[in-house]
Amino acid sequence: MTEQAAPAFAPPPNPPPKCVLVITLARIGDALLTTPLIRSLRRAWPEAAIDVLAFKGSAAMFRGNPDITTILTLPAKPSAADSLRLAARLWRRYDLAVSTQSGDRPTFYAVLAARRRAGVVAPVIRNATDAIKRRLLQRIVVTDDTRHRVEQALQLADALGIARVPDLVAPAGDPATHRPASPYAVIHAAPMFRYKQWTRDGWRALAAHLAQRGVGLVAIGGPDPAEQAYLRDVWDGIATVQIAAWPATVTLLRGASVYIGPDTSVTHLAAAAGCPTVALFGPMDPRLWGPWPVGGMTEPWRASGTIQHRGNVWIVQNPLPCLPCGFEGCERHVASHSQCLDELSAAQVICAVDAALVP
Repeated sequence: MTEQAAPAFAPPPNPPPKCVLVITLARIGDALLTTPLIRSLRRAWPEAAIDVLAFKGSAAMFRGNPDITTILTLPAKPSAADSLRLAARLWRRYDLAVSTQSGDRPTFYAVLAARRRAGVVAPVIRNATDAIKRRLLQRIVVTDDTRHRVEQALQLADALGIARVPDLVAPAGDPATHRPASPYAVIHAAPMFRYKQWTRDGWRALAAHLAQRGVGLVAIGGPDPAEQAYLRDVWDGIATVQIAAWPATVTLLRGASVYIGPDTSVTHLAAAAGCPTVALFGPMDPRLWGPWPVGGMTEPWRASGTIQHRGNVWIVQNPLPCLPCGFEGCERHVASHSQCLDELSAAQVICAVDAALVP
């Protein structure tokens, strides 16, 4: 294996690009975390057309983004015909292509799309493919698993010689969405995986506290039957779960007094929407995945703590000696429990929520 350092940052491309493609074939939350890079490109080249290539399931995170000209989509599991159609559409269409991932497919599409290319590469050259990718990208950023994902995306702005703009940009809301007239909290209690779940008793104690403070509750969730069954059990006798599309969710978040949720894409979205956001973190490392507050951070998240606060975001953890382990729960699989969340007290979460509710 050969290790290779990233090249020194060069000045911005000259002449400035008239059309740019940003490739981010990632999950919804990861896609949202690339929007500061896209905003940086827009500020650097305000007259350029800036397109984004995303998975169909993640494209919602870019809808209505004023920095984006066109959203191109690809199925998460494309057929050969899907890939060929996209290749034909991309061929030398752009002046600059920027791949936000080190995988073979994003780099391949960048090579097809433009003669000038920037992208992410692995820190170690493991095989001939890795070496070829480095030769095909004129500006590179070496992946760094110790950096927050937004910071890593913004390193591509550094590599292109343009100024960083550390703003997450939430998708457009739905103005037709009904919002409660009184102060309300939005709670998304159901993460995709069991190992990120807090306890039923904890959520219900939090709901009782919000009611005592005169704050209404809007419980949201997805359409998956198993998720709905879980949420019905959590909120039995307290609230009816709303299944809201992304634009409606954004509108609810922008009007909420506070949002509370586990480590999920909705929590990142709440922070991006400017809502006071309380994030319940278990095994995952907030230094890498902590919600990004409005305007960015002057001080990074710590690995663990009881309650951390940056901007409009509060992170709550139960700092056991093993935190953050980075594993999928105590049993190392997505259906596992996580002791740090199972033992996280409602009193600690309520303390963070009360702080977020202070005007």
